[in-house]
Amino acid sequence: MTTMRDVALRAGVSTKTVSRVFNDDPHVLPDTRALVETAMRELNYVPNALATTFRAGRASVIGVAVPDVVDPFFAAIARAVEDTARSHGLSTLVTSLGEDPDDERPALESLLGRQLTGLVIAPVGTDHSWLERWRGHTPIVFVDRAPAGLHTDTFTENDEAGAHLATSHLIAHGHRRIAYLGDMVHLSTETKRVEGWRRALREAGIEVDEELVASEVSSRESAASALEELRALAEPPTALFSANARSSMALAHVLRGAPMPFVGFGDFPMADTLTPSVTVIDQDPRRIGALAAERVFARLEPDAGLGLDEVTVIDVSLVERESCGL
Repeated sequence: MTTMRDVALRAGVSTKTVSRVFNDDPHVLPDTRALVETAMRELNYVPNALATTFRAGRASVIGVAVPDVVDPFFAAIARAVEDTARSHGLSTLVTSLGEDPDDERPALESLLGRQLTGLVIAPVGTDHSWLERWRGHTPIVFVDRAPAGLHTDTFTENDEAGAHLATSHLIAHGHRRIAYLGDMVHLSTETKRVEGWRRALREAGIEVDEELVASEVSSRESAASALEELRALAEPPTALFSANARSSMALAHVLRGAPMPFVGFGDFPMADTLTPSVTVIDQDPRRIGALAAERVFARLEPDAGLGLDEVTVIDVSLVERESCGL
């Protein structure tokens, strides 16, 4: 394989000059740049990524760790990070953390051991204090859910306000028995969304009935089971609030034969083409991913901490479709 030293010998310059040309240093003289670029083409030179990692102390890669890369919300975040990284000349390494909090740390340690340029995490764990020792070398940004036991850059959506908005929308349609269907209720996102659901009910003078809360709704089977239990109540719900896109997709399938009004937290593929189309709280995951990736690059700059808010809460919005007018 051709090395930087070979290019330098062919062009009659130092290896440092070759490196400056390859990194598009504007201070290289045009004639010198032309000599080096000609030598690179003649020798078919490509950089040694491993050697670059050794010199820089980090790989030209941003890590992305999310609960499930198949989930449309997290897939959109990962894609946005990838697009932003590519615009900076970097690639991405994406991994799924799964749902078990105990699996998070080994997965993250495996990524961090690769000397990443930065790491974007949508966490599932309950303690992130151990990441503190990594922050001095690697910018770490959390998305969707705040870290536990760690102060670092975080981009979350306004979960409580979004759940309140969704529930209030159903109340405005005349519903008073509104069920909450979620997944992992121990996560900060879900606890805030449950509280938003409760606050909307209380503000409307509606008594909060905890029997209307269903958790671990993440598949068609669990959605069908939850609906069966809710419909069997002495006072069954007349409408549903689904707390995440995965629960909403499962519900949309189960409700085909016996539709009920519902609003989902988070848009999902084909939500606007279903019959009825599904009203959702839009989280704008692509924006969240892009902001997180840009924060990684901002933290790599000198005086990176100046003028940057560590925690950013992003507003959400209601996308009104047909599923509430049944």
